Order: sequence, then C-alpha cells, then structure tokens
Amino acid sequence: MQLLKTVEGLRCSLTQLSKAPSAVALGSPEKSVGLIPTMGALHAGHQSLIQKANQENDIVVVSIFVNPLQFGPQEDLAQYPRDLATDRQLCEASGVDLLFTPTSAALYGEEGLNPAALTQVVPPAQMTAVLCGPFRPGHFQGVATVVTKLLSIVQPDRAYFGRKDAQQLAILKRLVQDLNLPSQIVPCAIARAADGLAHSSRNQYLTAAARSQAAVLYRSLQAAAAAFAAGDRSGTVLIHTVRAELKTVPGLQIEYVELVHPETLVPLETIETAGLLAIAVYLDKTRLIDNITLRSRLPIVAIDGPAGAGKSTVARRVAQQLGLLYLDTGAMYRAVTWLTLQREIEPQDQVAIAELLADCQIQLSSLDAGDESAAPLQTRVWVNQQEVTQVIRSQAVTSQVSAVAAQPAVRAALLKRQHAYGEKGGIVMEGRDIGTQVFPQAELKVFLTASVHERARRRQLDLKAQNQPTIALESLERSIYERDRQDSERPVAPLRKAPDAIEVQTDGLSVEAVIQQIVQLYQERLNA
Repeated sequence: MQLLKTVEGLRCSLTQLSKAPSAVALGSPEKSVGLIPTMGALHAGHQSLIQKANQENDIVVVSIFVNPLQFGPQEDLAQYPRDLATDRQLCEASGVDLLFTPTSAALYGEEGLNPAALTQVVPPAQMTAVLCGPFRPGHFQGVATVVTKLLSIVQPDRAYFGRKDAQQLAILKRLVQDLNLPSQIVPCAIARAADGLAHSSRNQYLTAAARSQAAVLYRSLQAAAAAFAAGDRSGTVLIHTVRAELKTVPGLQIEYVELVHPETLVPLETIETAGLLAIAVYLDKTRLIDNITLRSRLPIVAIDGPAGAGKSTVARRVAQQLGLLYLDTGAMYRAVTWLTLQREIEPQDQVAIAELLADCQIQLSSLDAGDESAAPLQTRVWVNQQEVTQVIRSQAVTSQVSAVAAQPAVRAALLKRQHAYGEKGGIVMEGRDIGTQVFPQAELKVFLTASVHERARRRQLDLKAQNQPTIALESLERSIYERDRQDSERPVAPLRKAPDAIEVQTDGLSVEAVIQQIVQLYQERLNA
C-alpha cells in the first residue's frame, strides 16, 4: 500500500497502477477504481466499505481528511479523533492500494482555509432544510465541496458511502446526477455492533455507561419498524413510537426525529412507497445519528448466477407463479433498438441514440400474471404507448440489439428505468449483478448456480433437442469455465454473489423444484 499526501503524487500513482500489465482485465484499457472518502478514525463500518470496493474494483483508494469546511464554529473539529498509524494498519490489512492523507493546504490551496476565497458546491436548499441541515449550517456545503474535489482528483468509477449518513448520501447522489459527474455513488448497508448501535468514529467519545444506553437508538427504530409492519403508515405514529422509546433513557436529548423520502428528502406525512425515518440525539455530550428505511411495497426478487444456470426460465416462472412482474431487460434493450431502426438511426451512432433516449418511454407488464397453468409467455412491451411485444422479436431487431445494448448511454438510461420499477417493488429480475448493483436493497437475493459439468450436460441436451451438431462434453466444459471467468472479471456488470444472497445449487434438481424453492423463500420473506 502506498501513502500519498499530495494531489500530484496520488494522480501519478493512479496512472502507474492503471497501466500495470498485471492489472489489465480481459483487454480492458484501464483498471476500475473505487474510492472511500473518510475523515479517519476508521472502524468496522469503513472496513465494510473497503471490502465492497475490493470486490468491485481493481484499485481501491481510501482518503483520510478531517474536512474543516464541514465543521461549524461550535463543533468538534479540534477534538475529532485522529489516529493515522492505526488507520494505516487497518487499510493495509484490508487490501487498500492507495491511502491519500492530504493537508488542508494540499487539498484546498493556501487560501482554502478561508471559505470566502474558495469555490464551493451548494446542495439544493430543500435537501438541507431537514434532518441535520438546520442544526449544522454549512455542513453539507462543506461535504459537497470536498467530495466533488475528491471525485475530480481520483476520478473513480465508484465511490462508497454508508447509509448511516443518509442525508449526506442522498445529497451526494443528487450532486453526481446534477453535475453530470461520471462516478457512481454506491450506497452501503449500515454496519452495526451486536446491540444494534451503528458504528461511528464518534462512538469512542462515549463513556461505558453511555455506550450501553446508546443501543436505544436502534431499538427505537426497530419499534417503529414493527409498527410499520403491523400496518401503521402515518408519520405522526411512527415518530411518536421512536420518541417514546428514546425517552426511556434518562439524560438523552432528542435533536430531531423526522420522516422524509429517502431520495428527495421531502418530508412525509404518510409512507406510500418508502420513507426514511431518521434521528439525531445527544448522549453524554456526544451527537449520534441513525436511520431506517421503511418500504411499503411488495418484495423484489434478484436472481444472479453464471451462464447456463437456467436463470431466465426460472425467473419468468417464479414471477408468473407469484403474480409479479418479470423485469425483462432484454426486452428493454430490444425496445430501444426497435425505435432506433424506426427512426432510421444507425445502431452504431451513439450520439443520435443518446438523444433518442430522451424521447423513449418504455412500459412493461406481465402476461398471464398469477396463472400457473399458462406458459411463461413474453413480457408485454410498449414504446411511447405503442405495443411492440412481437415486433421487437423480429430478425432486424435481433441482428442489431447487441450493438445498441453495448453503448454506455443506453445501459445508464435503462438502469434508471429499472430503478424506477424497483421503487414500486413486486418484480423479479435476473442477471449477473442484480443483487449487488441494480437492486442491492432487494428483499430476496438468490444466486442460482450449477457445476460446470452439469451446465455442460444441459447444453449438450439442448443442442440435441434443437437437432444441432453434438459438441464434446469436455469442450463445452472448457467453454463454460472460460465464460464464467470472463463474466466474473469484466469491468462492467461483473458476475457477483451478494453477501446476503442465498445460493441455490441446481445439480440434480428439476426446474419445478428450483422454482418451488425460490417461491418458498419469497413467502418466508413476505411473512417475516
């Protein structure tokens, strides 16, 4: 691991690492880079971010910078915990490649300590008018400024942030979107101690007695989650539930308990789709925050796995049996391709297709949803209110869909539309990175797999059924093994098993048995 203290040194090291021959994956011209911005005093929460970044990137960069711009005059800038030696050991043990520890002068320049002399990034006023915003004026402006600088300096493919700082996360996602920054903001689950307290650098301020009492934060949120599960959707009821539990701890001071939309941060009176229930308290003079997201929707089923594991057939049949929507991404790409051909645009014309996407409304619905006796028919598809279910299966579309689907603008646009379906829930989707990237919040994640030998055997039977020439089993096994390797190492949408996914090994199982196993898992999640 390299320790860098200057912007120039960091950029030089990134350039050297990105060009290292051992790092180039499958002909990719550059390595992927993951960034974890921190203020040091690293803990288990940071370790979980580093672990996820290591899983998804070739190069991992951790920055440690106690950012003066995000501290108010009465806040703990001088007392904020600093232990670079310990932080460095943790990063080295966790597989970090580059540790960036700039001074304020190195990051902001000599005038940077004077905010009036520095260009700053101002988040939308409505996003800072709630939760921590009124109590920490200027805080999110300081966060937005330093993160924008770090994204500009490092230019990572992905930047990782924990959901504990939910307001910060929502603002940074909006920042990247509004400023058209190429980095992806990756939300990561809150890392908690055994008693539920969210890991935080400020936890070390707590006395032993206060540390024991601090478990009430998570307990109060769980009480609200129980009320929500029982049918309460009113913000007034949920907030009262949290406050009542917090008040059981003498000396705890409540700063706020609020319910807002998790993406827009707009205050909610009632949860219709999703709500972020967030709290801030003072305990033993230490400010602590926590939150929980409550979703009022049917669960999402994310099915990942290697090629030849039967994901598509199983996903369609599971959706049909449960009465859910099979989110057919292949149909979405075909719909864009069909419209491209209709408008007489060359499939390789990336600029024209990027412009076309702004005028491309795609709607999906299931055929025979819930009808177990019906065959798993194609998803119905509309483009700009015109049904195209059959025409997108034409040979003309089939011959051009790969060229269109390979374009980054198309993938990005359709990913946004997939996320919109995810907001509503009640969908089944399969692929390589559904549970890790597309729907990391999915309630049920399944990793459907089979041995290389079994998948080769199935492929051989398929070829025979199609009256195709027989291929030797060993040759098919080598081909499948190589496909697995490529899918796992590809820089975009790599094959990954989510840490919380349930692996379903299908060797020796019929399609019906696999479907029933997943349906049973779904029912268990629904009734949990």
